[in-house]
Amino acid sequence: MQPPPPAQLSRRCRTDGFAAYSVAYSPFFPNKLAVAGSANFGLVGNGRLNIIGVGPSAMGVDKAFDTQDGLYDLAWSEVHENQLVTASGDGSVKLWDIMLNDFPIRKWHEHAREVFSIDWSNVQKELFCTGSWDCSVKIWTPDRTTSIGTIPAHTACVYSALFSPSQPATIATCSSDGFLKVWDTRTAIRPAGPGQLAQPSIALAAHSTEVLSLDWNKYQPHLIATGSVDRTIRVHDLRMCTSSPQGASPAPTMQPNATVASLLGHEYAVRKVAWSPHSADIIASASYDMTARVWGIDTANAGGPAPQSQFGSAGMGQGARLLRIHQDHTEFVVGLAWSFFEDGVVASCSWDQEVHLWR
Repeated sequence: MQPPPPAQLSRRCRTDGFAAYSVAYSPFFPNKLAVAGSANFGLVGNGRLNIIGVGPSAMGVDKAFDTQDGLYDLAWSEVHENQLVTASGDGSVKLWDIMLNDFPIRKWHEHAREVFSIDWSNVQKELFCTGSWDCSVKIWTPDRTTSIGTIPAHTACVYSALFSPSQPATIATCSSDGFLKVWDTRTAIRPAGPGQLAQPSIALAAHSTEVLSLDWNKYQPHLIATGSVDRTIRVHDLRMCTSSPQGASPAPTMQPNATVASLLGHEYAVRKVAWSPHSADIIASASYDMTARVWGIDTANAGGPAPQSQFGSAGMGQGARLLRIHQDHTEFVVGLAWSFFEDGVVASCSWDQEVHLWR
């Protein structure tokens, strides 16, 4: 079997002094990226938000904002073309206007530990959410000085919390406790008592170890992909949920065959997964094995009693295929994002202090 072709690197940009943790394309401008970074690999030290402009043959930093603690994630506003929010290692959340200089225009500090995930809803465009190592998820609006809701979501660090791209008031979360959970924020999500977790709509033991990333399929909202320390990417069908047995937790649990695809090929933990905004059956992944990969999955036939798609070391297998591998990074690849405006173009960022554009 022939190995997949290597990705074609078109442009690259340095983020000198700061390991890049997250990259995001502007939803308004096709040639603008934002990158969240941390000094000393995010272990200790300052952070930096870089705004990167992309030209026909090169890309470079147009503007930078420094922070007192490392930045782990960011999200562009869905309302204001020049604003974005960042997630920080000191537990703070900051709102920036890239047309201004030096300082954020608003700051919140409610999380007790690192904020590792931040996401802006493209359905309810006035809302964004954060996930933290304090095991909670918080919901915010830029107009309020405090959060508008808190979900005690997991028993361990929340690595990712994302709004559904099609359903209002719906958030998916994943954690180092191995669970994928789906929340309807319109229902009562407060815990039954002090120290207890809130009640999700769906709870799935997605992996046997830490789940580092998740993403909703943009065209089939019943499909969620997860990436884990176990080196796999799994696709879960939310339509396969069923009520718990009598006397068990009232949260719907997932049947064993709710995981409809399992992609093997990465040699170390999968740090980031992202479905294509242009195709229902294309997904990208980034890993601690210093590669980023693009996969093709037959989502039209995902679900039901069909067996899982299993892959060998090359990432191949019946029902799915490894389309290409980007191998030009020299450190952990921890972030990636699809271009909204140019089909097939991916931005990836790494602890090697570089951002790459490739297809």
